[in-house]
This record gives sequence, structure tokens and C-alpha cells, in this order.
Amino acid sequence: MTQPLSGITVLDFSTLLPGPLAGLILAESGARVIKIEGPAGDGMTDLGPDWNGTPALYASLNCGKERVTLDLKTAEGRERLAPLLDEADVLLEQFRPGVMTRLGLGFEQLKISHPCLIYCSITGYGQTGPGAQRAGHDLNYIGDSGILMLAPGAPSIPPVLAADIAAGTYPAVMNILLALVQRERNGAGAHLDISMTENMFPFAFWALPGLHASGFQPKPGGEWITGGSPRYRSYQTSDGVLACVAALEQRFWIAFCEAIGLEDRLASADADPGMAIRSIQAIIGARDAAHWRGVFEKADCCCTVARTLEEAVGDAHFHARGVFDHKLGN
Repeated sequence: MTQPLSGITVLDFSTLLPGPLAGLILAESGARVIKIEGPAGDGMTDLGPDWNGTPALYASLNCGKERVTLDLKTAEGRERLAPLLDEADVLLEQFRPGVMTRLGLGFEQLKISHPCLIYCSITGYGQTGPGAQRAGHDLNYIGDSGILMLAPGAPSIPPVLAADIAAGTYPAVMNILLALVQRERNGAGAHLDISMTENMFPFAFWALPGLHASGFQPKPGGEWITGGSPRYRSYQTSDGVLACVAALEQRFWIAFCEAIGLEDRLASADADPGMAIRSIQAIIGARDAAHWRGVFEKADCCCTVARTLEEAVGDAHFHARGVFDHKLGN
């Protein structure tokens, strides 16, 4: 793929994860991304192991960007920023609502002198509303969207930063690209108000229509994709690894049941789900992960055995596709 954003300049005022990752994606697509940091730097520099003297998390999110340190609270800092603003097509920021305005860099302030600027603000709760100033992080946004309580039992901390990335970074990039297309047509900039909590709601797409149409309240852990069906849940092997069963379609369910030797009466659609789940767990729990990995690879039934991150990174399929060819320093 060519560099479709070649010639586009982005000023990235963001820190930590959602905004910097969005800036990285734009940089890898050919944009010139200038990371504007205050005298205290980026909070990500205090996290994670070092890589060649630079914190690896910071390096992974900011490689390919230019870095400029400015104290925007001073006249000198704002003066040095002015020529960069004149070059910018996109401004990316992740402060609480009002912070950029107090610095004289709010959208309404800049659009007068920079009417073509695409201004992207990423926040937890949006630019307006009674909760706009609320502090939060990924876990708060997932919890406030109602997603966390759809999990069975006492929900554990999600192992992925879904709100930061899927509800922050990706919508930001998507809307920046859409705004660039729109600007080609009408010449106007735009203010993109990216709320990470609001952008979590599409992940409950399977439950929201019923809630809105009939007041249906999904039961935590009781619906078809949250563990209520024996066809879609994880089962523990004898060595404590999770077998991931996602045999939703009938043909895959039949193939799965045949592969593990589940009794026909429990494979029936009329079978009690709880009894089927307990029986499947007993079968899966009797053998180790290596055994079931071999079984599922032959059965073609939408079932896999979970891997550690190290195992996944070392998988031949991902290496054949060059997923990890681009590393720090490349």
C-alpha cells in the first residue's frame, strides 16, 4: 500500500495511549506527525521496560513522529507553536474539555484563523454533558457503558484496553479520515468529539435492540455470547488452559459434539444448557490442552485452545503474514 496521507501534517498534543496510537497510525499511513509535549513530557515515559534507553511503551507509540517540547503556558511556547499550527491539517488532543481553550487553543478559537483545521478531541465522556469533566480510565469507561456487567459472575478486569483503543483510537482515526475526505469537498475543517464511553455501546449491539424495543434486560453471563449457551463459552482443560468453543452454527456444533464424543441427547437443541455445559466441561477437563488442540485442528468446528501471548507471537501463521515484521527501531 502506498502512503495515502503523504502531505498531511498532524499536531499530536495527546499523551498515554488513545491519541498517541491514533497519531502512530496516521504516521504509518504517511502523515507528518509532530508530537507536542510539555516540559514534563509524556506520562508513558514512566511505564514499562526500557528499549535502548527509551521506555518501550513510549517508543512503540511514538516512533516515526517528530517531537517538539513546548511550554504552552508561556508566550514563548505559544509563539513557537504558531508556525506549526499554520502547517497543520489535523490537531489531535486528549485533555479534559476546556483545557485547550484555557491555553488559547480551543477549536472555536482556532477555527477563526485556521478554518480548514480538523480538530480531534478524545475524552472519556465527550465535550458536553454533566459528566464531561469526570476523570477516568479504560476500566471506568467499560464499566460506565454497561458492558462489564454483561459478563458472568464477578467480572474480572478485561485483559485488553478496549475503551482506549477500540472506542478511542479507532474512532478517532476513522473520523479524521472521513473529515479529510469531507474537507476535499467543501474546504471546511471540523471538530471531532470522540467519547470513549459512548463508543463502547456498539459492542453491546446484540443486546441494545431488545432493550430499546421491549425493555429486555440481558442476564449477565446468561445470553448466547456471554456464556449462557454451551456452544459459545470457554472450558478448562486438565492442565488449566482454556478451550475456546464458538460453535454457534449448527454444522459447527455437530462437528464439535462429534469431535469430543458428547452424547446425542446433550447435543440436541432441546437439551438443558446447564447440563450440556457441565458434561462438556467434564469431557474437556479430562484431557490436556495439547490433546484438544490436535482434535480441534482436525474438526473444523470454530474451536481453538487459548495461547499465551508468547505462543501467539511465535505462531507460524502470523509470521508468514509478516504481522510482527515491523518492530521497534525498524
